[in-house]
Amino acid sequence: MYVIRRVYEVKPGMARRYATIATNMCEKYEAAGQRSPARIYFNGGTIPGERNRVYMEWTADIVESPYRDGNVIPQSVRDAGAEGRDMVIDSWIEFYELMTPAKADNG
Repeated sequence: MYVIRRVYEVKPGMARRYATIATNMCEKYEAAGQRSPARIYFNGGTIPGERNRVYMEWTADIVESPYRDGNVIPQSVRDAGAEGRDMVIDSWIEFYELMTPAKADNG
């Protein structure tokens, strides 16, 4: 199992608004059966840490390319994402292996 985290660096003052858009996108992915429930979190500058960041995080059994044969990104997701496109300065994706009891190294 993997944790997948997409990070968005957004324009100053846009983190909360973009987090709302990201939540909408994730709900549409989930409704289409393409993703597990996601967590969205952000820092608009009111707490320590990287400012103007929005994080979208979900789990997946396998890591798959979005360009794989047969994958169709729902139009509703594209439409939701388009609303915030001009708010995003940069984005990247991070992958982590989720620790489970079966993966424990007790030796």
